[in-house]
Amino acid sequence: DRARPAAGPTVRLGGCEQQRAVTRGDGGEWRLNPWCALGGELERWADAGATATLWWRDDDAVTDTPALRHLLRVTLDGGVRPALAVIPASADVALVEALDRAAVDVLQHGYRHSNHAPPDQKKAEFGPHRPAAVMDEELRDGAARLQALFAGSGSRALAVLVPPWNRIDPALVSRLTTLGYRGLSAFAARARARDASGLRHLNTHVDPIAWHAGRCFAGERPVLAQLLDHLAARREGRVDVGEPTGLLTHHLVHDPRCWAFCERLLGVTAAHRAVRWLSGAEVFAGPEGTSGR
Repeated sequence: DRARPAAGPTVRLGGCEQQRAVTRGDGGEWRLNPWCALGGELERWADAGATATLWWRDDDAVTDTPALRHLLRVTLDGGVRPALAVIPASADVALVEALDRAAVDVLQHGYRHSNHAPPDQKKAEFGPHRPAAVMDEELRDGAARLQALFAGSGSRALAVLVPPWNRIDPALVSRLTTLGYRGLSAFAARARARDASGLRHLNTHVDPIAWHAGRCFAGERPVLAQLLDHLAARREGRVDVGEPTGLLTHHLVHDPRCWAFCERLLGVTAAHRAVRWLSGAEVFAGPEGTSGR
């Protein structure tokens, strides 16, 4: 049976002064409270004179819902402006009205968020499964729809594509700038900041949802492990230090534990001297907006 957490001594690590919660692992080791581990990682950034840049992308927005309003309340009250990936074919005026005063950045989340991959392959709307002309036309139509919807709104539509399921045909990526896009956002550490066509790549790296285990909150320890892994890899130069660490959320599927985690994460990071949360416009503005040093 899994051992219950035991109360350890009061410690101070990375600005985290609290009673350490420890759990005896399979190998008998004692593991530190993951929030203290996050504090320690952020202190390493501060000691190096560096800034741990973060950004927040939330996917699947289509209309005004209580969950959307809760997302806006949590983020804006915490001093963070999330980038909302909106599904163009389903987006309505109610969404525009809900986002008007929020002044957030809107990204294009595919077209209909429809799966066109065969049953034996991973889901994708813009994978290599359809004619290029069909996909290009959908993307143009979706971009035009978002621009029209948010014209004159306090929130603005950016020329940034977020492919559903974070999957996209490489051949389509090479055409995105000719279709009018200046940015692409998926999941995992980017291979390059800008490709040969000039397209900027800014991904997300932390997903709090256990999609294959009930579509619920994955738990503090595994989610914070994702955050710590990318922050440490940036600091140590194992991945691009200039790519802000991205939190990927889906407001429509959050349970109370997931909301509580997001609020605590904001509370811990927003007050830290080594952290700077960026808006969608800032992360896609250029190297000067994404530097981690």
